[in-house]
Amino acid sequence: MPEAEPGATANKTNAPAKRSNLVLRVASAVVLAPLAIVAAYAGGWVFIVFWALAAAGILWEWFWLVGGREKPAALAAAGGALVVALGFAHYRRWDIALDIILLGAVAAALLAPARARGWLAAGTLYAAAALFAPMLLRADASYGLLAILFLFAIVWATDILAYFAGRAIGGPKLAPRISPNKTWSGAMGGAAGAIAVGAATGSFLQPSGAVWLALVALVLSIVAQAGDLFESWVKRRFGAKNSSELIPGHGGLMDRLDGFVTAALAAALIGIVREGMDAPARGLMLW
Repeated sequence: MPEAEPGATANKTNAPAKRSNLVLRVASAVVLAPLAIVAAYAGGWVFIVFWALAAAGILWEWFWLVGGREKPAALAAAGGALVVALGFAHYRRWDIALDIILLGAVAAALLAPARARGWLAAGTLYAAAALFAPMLLRADASYGLLAILFLFAIVWATDILAYFAGRAIGGPKLAPRISPNKTWSGAMGGAAGAIAVGAATGSFLQPSGAVWLALVALVLSIVAQAGDLFESWVKRRFGAKNSSELIPGHGGLMDRLDGFVTAALAAALIGIVREGMDAPARGLMLW
């Protein structure tokens, strides 16, 4: 009998596992995406609770990943700060909310193991971004829902187009030491998908600003992909494949929301710079 090529048996063995993982990923996305859209449409406390739970999960995953589980008091300090800050943010006292978040990050660092102090402070800020950036955008009565749906569309288009472009075209790796499967062709495909979303949204919303909104979409796509790489780097730094196994086929909440968190934070900052704290979604969407 001819000798099997090296790796042929392993590839055959891994193929069913990869197909099974893809099915799990699709099934999870089919469940999670509608939930996120429904929460965005409902707004109010439904939206706040949805993202508060997401932020709590991200905070727990981060602390577990970087070694903070040894000091539960640090996790309690960070979580408590987010809860208190949420109360002030609900009444639009964003200045006080920000101060409390920063104090929570400092408290988490002081209560953490010495080797993880900076990491746990950073995790507090990361979880806060996951909660307060979407909340700030959605609070804009006129354009809040549109801004959140726009963000979803950009992040999802980036993920989907990057996946298929990377598989179809291949080529040089984007960051082989951080995420070996990502390619430059995938990154450019994802960015092209986001530009298409921005151009289509701008043409519908305000044709005179369609080009600008397409450029904003490109920036947010790049930031989302950078957020994905950042989360991959953190996992690699601590020798983890996934942030947790909470979501079948996807890993943890950090794995699913890494790009959205950074894109939402960038979108909120763009909106604040242009229209202030009272109308950040308008500042993001109208050009």
